[in-house]
Amino acid sequence: MKKNNKKSKIKEKRTINITVYLVLRFFVILCMVAQSLHGNWNNVFLCLLTLILFTVPNIISKTFNISLPTTLEIIVYMFIFSSEILGEIQNFYGIFHHWDTMLHTLNGFLCAAVGFSLIDILNNADDFHINMTPAFVALVAFCFSMTIGVLWEFFEFSADRYFSTDMQKDRIVETISSTKLNPSGKNIPIKIKDINRVKIYSENNEKITIIENGYLDIGLNDTMKDLYVNFIGALVFSIIGYLYILNRDGYKFAERFIPKLKRNNK
Repeated sequence: MKKNNKKSKIKEKRTINITVYLVLRFFVILCMVAQSLHGNWNNVFLCLLTLILFTVPNIISKTFNISLPTTLEIIVYMFIFSSEILGEIQNFYGIFHHWDTMLHTLNGFLCAAVGFSLIDILNNADDFHINMTPAFVALVAFCFSMTIGVLWEFFEFSADRYFSTDMQKDRIVETISSTKLNPSGKNIPIKIKDINRVKIYSENNEKITIIENGYLDIGLNDTMKDLYVNFIGALVFSIIGYLYILNRDGYKFAERFIPKLKRNNK
């Protein structure tokens, strides 16, 4: 009886995963058709990229014989859809001020869960067993998440520098402090407060761009903010993972985010 109930629950969860996957895939295809009709080929490429990314969880599961929890798999699908379709194409990054912050925090949390699972699987494997303390496993999970966050910021910087994108999302700031402004050339920063307007001269001063209410920061604030919130997400799950190892029954909800080897779930 219990075995039948377990199979029924697994089938129900699988149905939920497939439903979410198909619904999101339908909206992506719908968006891709609309963007192609308007000739927005960059957005069409983003839609194609999204469809490819949707297949990654299933590929990882089959290739490495890993079982992805339903909650984690659905969050991954929603994360991809929210960042590429809603964030980039529908401009949620511009419309909702904290959209990017939310996604980077979630990214830090999920990557810590993945890093935690890699070590936890090795810790409990029969053919390759390592014995790490709960604190060390949590530390590895945290460092794994932060490494992924840093690599992503490298990617954003490279895209902005070499392909003239704005993945780092430039911001308007009202105060700057820089040694470059020191006329004597000394290593003493000059601070300018309450910047009201900045004029940018280009093409031999034939074109003037005016920035109102401040100075244009070229991605530094966005990059550091992303790393800060990635830090928070990674730290939260690392603590949860640490407590989970100490008391797996008491913190069973953590299993919703931790991939496991399929043979361990028998």
